[in-house]
Amino acid sequence: MEPIPQPIDPFAVATAERQSLSPPSERRMRRLLDVLCDPTRLKIVRALRDNKLAASDLARVLGRSRSATSQHLRVLREADVVRPARNGNVVRYTLAADLNAEILEDIGRAFDKLEARSA
Repeated sequence: MEPIPQPIDPFAVATAERQSLSPPSERRMRRLLDVLCDPTRLKIVRALRDNKLAASDLARVLGRSRSATSQHLRVLREADVVRPARNGNVVRYTLAADLNAEILEDIGRAFDKLEARSA
């Protein structure tokens, strides 16, 4: 095993080590990013930014079948990205009000800035 090299800047290295993700946080981040590596799921997240939409409404927005849209919503629910709310026989989806949703909002704003620069 090769020895760990001595740091050139111990203060900077100590700061960087404190900012590293814990193993559970790293797993959660990896799972969230894996979920979002699908363009359809990103479109769903963007559609839900300021809306409550049913699966059939999302299917129309996406130009996909309701069944395919429901499968993507299931993955997003399991990753705690969206929350369903039943009203009678209609289930509407919203972005979850937690850290995952906050991360998604930040990513969405960053993409908006990229889009504005390329226009």
